[in-house]
Amino acid sequence: MAETRAMLAELDPVWNRIRAEAERAVDQEPVLGGMIHATVLHHPTLEQALAYRLAQKLASGEMSEQILREIADETYREDAAVGAAARTDVVAVFDRDPACHRLMQPLLFFKGFQAIQAYRVAHWLWDRGRKDMAYFLQMRISEAFGVDIHPAARIGKGIMIDHAHSIVIGETAIVGDNVSMLHSVTLGGTGKEDQQRHPTIGCGVLIGAGAKVLGNITIGNCSRIAAGSVVLQDVPAEKTVAGVPARIVGEAGCTQPSVSMDQLTGVRV
Repeated sequence: MAETRAMLAELDPVWNRIRAEAERAVDQEPVLGGMIHATVLHHPTLEQALAYRLAQKLASGEMSEQILREIADETYREDAAVGAAARTDVVAVFDRDPACHRLMQPLLFFKGFQAIQAYRVAHWLWDRGRKDMAYFLQMRISEAFGVDIHPAARIGKGIMIDHAHSIVIGETAIVGDNVSMLHSVTLGGTGKEDQQRHPTIGCGVLIGAGAKVLGNITIGNCSRIAAGSVVLQDVPAEKTVAGVPARIVGEAGCTQPSVSMDQLTGVRV
């Protein structure tokens, strides 16, 4: 089993690059050597490094680091898709965030990436009926990172949350692949309906800082939501919406708004 894990690590370009960056970082900043070794270089796989890092961040007097690490290890061991999504997420952050210069940065320093990975563990628990533990993780993610994602929400891969302060994603929200959002985004409900009451966000969508998307509405693929907008109605694919309440102000401007991260709508006030 150990030999198999070692072989898989050799075939993992994302993890290999993170390890190489970590080795150079230790040489450049020896005072961080202990933390970098414990978080990255001590582990044979990205999954084990993530389990260690998340347990460190989420541990409290109510739940030990060891128990949380065992839960995360179980998640990654039982569902390879969770680890695969983490790789897609870390590459998304590196590609889209101009403040990210190395693949190791999200793992070590970026709470948006860490919060999404912790949510993925909570979601795995939720899907297996371990709802109280999932709620516990939701609480700790909110306390540790300032990000409140219900564990029942369904979130795709290739997610980038920049700054990640005051993010709220509700229970029945659905977020597609390759979505980017900035701080203070809310994907919320408008009432107390028992069924679908939160938005469905298509793939490739860019959601600007402070935007609120509310209710059982659909945001079409590759659309843009301008900063500070309040979206209460469906948005067609490849459109830009802005305002309170939001209205269509133009085309999306490119084929992948979430990748280009161009937030200028061109609308004059």
